[in-house]
Amino acid sequence: MRLMTAALAGLLATAACAPSPTLIAPVETRTPITFSQLLAQPRAPADQRIAYGPDALQFGELWLPRGRGRHPVIVLIHGGCWRADLPGKELMDYMAADLRDRGYAVWNLEYRRIGHPGGGYPGTFQDIAAGLDHLRAIAPQHRLDLRRVAVSGHSAGGHLALWAAARDRLPAESPLRTADPLPIRGVVSLAGIADLAAYRRTGPDACGGPSTIDGLVGVPQPGGRDVFADTSPPALLPLGDRQVVISGALDPIVPPRFGQDYAAAAAARGDPAGSIVLEGAGHFEVIDPTSAAWPRVVEAFAGLLR
Repeated sequence: MRLMTAALAGLLATAACAPSPTLIAPVETRTPITFSQLLAQPRAPADQRIAYGPDALQFGELWLPRGRGRHPVIVLIHGGCWRADLPGKELMDYMAADLRDRGYAVWNLEYRRIGHPGGGYPGTFQDIAAGLDHLRAIAPQHRLDLRRVAVSGHSAGGHLALWAAARDRLPAESPLRTADPLPIRGVVSLAGIADLAAYRRTGPDACGGPSTIDGLVGVPQPGGRDVFADTSPPALLPLGDRQVVISGALDPIVPPRFGQDYAAAAAARGDPAGSIVLEGAGHFEVIDPTSAAWPRVVEAFAGLLR
């Protein structure tokens, strides 16, 4: 583990000048699990459910560690292809419980998705922004350390986590732009769909193909609004925050080339960004604390919040 910590620290330190900052990390190879197998495991409950807006889906669940000190915070954003018909925040409950036991406060966000009233553009993005900024309202009561906030998301949530780090880079005319977005330490994107345009062009059909991206941001049309200008992280580089993109080599939903290409583009623009490919992992191992991949994910959080 000390060797992995040193390797990750070196990756982050040199990412800004590396042309392709990728670390290949072997883990035990098993048959990759499905989201149904993950959800079949017992789940611990969160400590509180707190609304950040008036809609029934505008809430977060807060997981609080023991102790009275000011707690570093990890914001979790679930995936599910941005779609209302797929599982939501419960996919992140397993890692939330594990991270709470390691001394982090965890803010696990739910949000409106494609198929929900108000989901898609701009509502999905506005929900993530509002949920993140609501930490300011709940921090004093729960002794949250807003100087140490990291954002992490899985799959579609990995895209939204990187987007959240880019909020101060949004065009002035964008309806997604807000005043004074909450500063963060960095992002851990777990099997994240970092580049919407690239995934629309060449991604697997697991999320529904190009129609899902179109449902999220709108249909690209010649002479029309650039649907990726304020929604896709590569269009907003450099983000200025540390970014760790973790992918499973066996992932059929978001193959690691998407994370590697994004990290290389971010590093080329001067961001401290790096990619980690876990050789024995699939799509859901990166959010499963019982997997052999999980210690690598924990190290990424420790690197951002220590």
